[in-house]
Amino acid sequence: MNKELVIVLDFGGQYNQLIARRVRECNVYCEVHPYTLSLEKIKEMSPKGIIFTGGPESVYNEKAPRCTKELFELNIPILGICYGAHLMTYMLGGKVEKAPISEYGKTEVRTDNSSVLFHNVSKKTITWMSHTDYISELPIGFRSCAITDACPVAAMECTEKKLYAIQFHPEVMHTQEGLKMLSNFVYDVCKCSGNWKMSSFVDETVKSIHEKVGDGKVLCALSGGVDSSVAAVLLSKAVGKQLTCVFVDQGLLRKNEGDEVEAVFGPDGLYDLNFIRVNCKERFYKKLKGVTEPEKKRKIIGEEFIRVFEEEAKKIGTVDFLVQGTIYPDVIESGLGKSAVIKSHHNVGGLPDYVDFKEIIEPLRMLFKDEVRKVGIELGIPEHLVFRQPFPGPGLGIRIIGEVTAEKCFIVQEADAIYREEIAKAGFDKKLGQYFAALTNMQSVGVMGDDRTYDYAVVLRAVNTSDFMTAEPAQIPWAVLGKVASRIVNEVKGVNRVLYDCTGKPPATIEFE
Repeated sequence: MNKELVIVLDFGGQYNQLIARRVRECNVYCEVHPYTLSLEKIKEMSPKGIIFTGGPESVYNEKAPRCTKELFELNIPILGICYGAHLMTYMLGGKVEKAPISEYGKTEVRTDNSSVLFHNVSKKTITWMSHTDYISELPIGFRSCAITDACPVAAMECTEKKLYAIQFHPEVMHTQEGLKMLSNFVYDVCKCSGNWKMSSFVDETVKSIHEKVGDGKVLCALSGGVDSSVAAVLLSKAVGKQLTCVFVDQGLLRKNEGDEVEAVFGPDGLYDLNFIRVNCKERFYKKLKGVTEPEKKRKIIGEEFIRVFEEEAKKIGTVDFLVQGTIYPDVIESGLGKSAVIKSHHNVGGLPDYVDFKEIIEPLRMLFKDEVRKVGIELGIPEHLVFRQPFPGPGLGIRIIGEVTAEKCFIVQEADAIYREEIAKAGFDKKLGQYFAALTNMQSVGVMGDDRTYDYAVVLRAVNTSDFMTAEPAQIPWAVLGKVASRIVNEVKGVNRVLYDCTGKPPATIEFE
């Protein structure tokens, strides 16, 4: 398929795939490649534009990652972001130094609207800064086209060579007009027409999987969540009955979820695929007995999942491939590349060292949640499945602080069901990025009737987000929260207190562990 291409060269920043995702939002196909990608390969790919990511290094350090200077002579438009801006400056003869004043977080930038990057952008706009170095001297042929109180070069350009650089991060939601800036680059600088659609991703992925699998057998780790469901239907489209979906009911699911998953994917469900349900609650509870440390819980759950899949694969016969619904936020939080390990997702950092499959297939690995949903719609999956609430792979194991027990699972299942019911009644279910109830490890004194209680506190979480890399706490009306709290303490035995989490991401994560 002939398509316009913008490539992102990754210099170690956490937002590399987020940049690509924003470009794809502009209906322009975008891929991420390491900064070591050869000049010959870049020429062969014929990109319409190149974007340099941010990164954790200072460009003037001897071991800082660098590209070849010849890249700037290809007459291909280049946009440098944060470290990428410093790299462009450094390699073209400008000067980068430690900034007298570092800038972090939301920062007002004053833009020059005569620059193509800032066409139709407010003259004063809020951006997301994250830097300790700054451009102290421009390369020859460049001019500054945006400033802040502390940064004389918040953006620069050399229109003759189609080279542009910005100090802040346009790809994150906190930069209010960032998508407009990226759109200006891909359309007005790179001259892209914007003819790429998510249907192209589906067609190419199905073709690629079909070629990879050949006549081999495939086992899909189906949790019933959005990501694994989309992965399952995508694989079914590619390989048909060569696919077997194994659904592990490990006792860490939401209320009635096991039966709901079987109703969709089982023998009487919507899809013509092989489906196996494995009920093994006690097996997982036994493995988790006495374990309180979050990372250890994640790894135990991840390894036990794999062992169940391996056992089921042996019953089927020789299975070459294991399919997982891993998406990009899972990957980055699990410590891909140079990024810090935030938490091991059981299908990424939580995998055991040895996995008895020829290869793991992760068709959604470089997509974000909203992109996965678009894939689901392209595949014809019913909207109520595509837009269901996200659910973590380790399940309630990471929504229960401390040791996981059957009793605690029951408490959080019941509380969560009440919360979801009332949110839907209030009409907020389609407006929130994610919402759920979790069980703290805190017990406190309460009074019910005339009796003293000493029971658990449930915490409610609701956030607004599109990419799950950043999130803002949702401002749910007090009347709704009050009703949820009243129902939980009255209907769920073992709970006498309900809290609401009003922390964003960062500094918190969306899930609790």
